[in-house]
Amino acid sequence: MKVLPFLRVCACDFVDVVVRPKKNGSTKSHEGSANTKSGSLFYRWLTIAFLTFSSLAAFTPHTLSSGLAPSLDKLKAEEVIARHLESIGPADKRAAVTTRIIAGTSLVIFRTAPTGQAAGRAVLASDGLKTLIGMSFQSPVYPREQLGFNGNSFVAAFITPGVRSTLGSFLMAHDVMFKQGLMGGVLSSAWPLLNLATRNAIVEYNGTKEIANYTMHEVRYLPHGGSDVKIRLYFDSENFRHLRSEYEVVIPAPMDTRAYANVEEREIRYKMTEEFSSFKTENGLTLPHTYKIRMSADGRGGTFLGDWELNLIQFTFNDKIDPAAFNIVGE
Repeated sequence: MKVLPFLRVCACDFVDVVVRPKKNGSTKSHEGSANTKSGSLFYRWLTIAFLTFSSLAAFTPHTLSSGLAPSLDKLKAEEVIARHLESIGPADKRAAVTTRIIAGTSLVIFRTAPTGQAAGRAVLASDGLKTLIGMSFQSPVYPREQLGFNGNSFVAAFITPGVRSTLGSFLMAHDVMFKQGLMGGVLSSAWPLLNLATRNAIVEYNGTKEIANYTMHEVRYLPHGGSDVKIRLYFDSENFRHLRSEYEVVIPAPMDTRAYANVEEREIRYKMTEEFSSFKTENGLTLPHTYKIRMSADGRGGTFLGDWELNLIQFTFNDKIDPAAFNIVGE
């Protein structure tokens, strides 16, 4: 059994690099003979054209779509999910992988004041429904980000004594992403679409959307029991790989809106997105090797915008992981 001490993601466990600020011959013929021939050809052409047009009129777009494949916007969520699973790999390959330990590098960029960036190491681990995302940075103000779900409860570690990051605080308040296995997408063994029936979630197909020059299928994910988080999953329109997840939360302003110290109470908006790219085959599974998280917040305390990018280079499957590795200590 691997205890995997590196899953604790202490800054001292990794070597990281800190930052910098910032496609002429002629043919004779008798005139009467020529006219007769050209007239005959003309009427023959007219007859062919009429018959062709009549055939095409009967072969309507509906016939095309029903005879070949359903229109993109007429797909069902279940069809998108089935083809998405095929994009990961054959069913036997998917079932053969029980645990995952994925390591690589990480980069964080804070785009609102105080701005800054730092580079470090990252690890993702999962075993069944248990998941962990850890990042380490050589920074006194932001040394780490540890996010773990042990199968029962989710914890985001403090980055400094008593203080969580904006990302960690958001996930502590809205832990459905970890409890439903959504965080990390297909990189995690907890990815709910691998066995949707056990989640009792509702999925709805919302058609196609253009995002970042990609046409994507949008699927709404509604967890069993409901959630205040609006969850949308996006899949490539051609190969059905999972490319993006969006999570939005809007906290309304108090009904008796008043001004305190010249600051008016207003709604708070949170949005977190995950993006997945650089797909390659690992152990028979097609998985992303670049994983990005973007977090934005806009509310009474001001605005926040931050990006995390993980480049994953080492994939280990089916090694036994000590369950204690998923128990994050809050302090």
